[in-house]
Amino acid sequence: MIGMAKGKRVDESTLTRMEIRKLNALRKSVGDEIADQAFAEWLANKPAPSSMVVDRNAEMIQEALQGLIDDGRLAIPRGGYILRRGRGRVIVERPE
Repeated sequence: MIGMAKGKRVDESTLTRMEIRKLNALRKSVGDEIADQAFAEWLANKPAPSSMVVDRNAEMIQEALQGLIDDGRLAIPRGGYILRRGRGRVIVERPE
């Protein structure tokens, strides 16, 4: 087993709320000992947060608009805008 001695519990103080919920659900379904082992293995195989997929389209939009925002020529109100494509152009609308 990966770093878990038999009967040792997972340190919950370092876990996120989602991870605690997952651990508690496992404990209810298969029991404490098996759940702790399975959770420790899942946690060890979980990808690092920095390797998460980044939306390149959102990055390109942000880069294109950031200069206008910094110059004060563009203000994005709370609630944002909706972008959609239409016949060779981009349509920008406020959400209803």
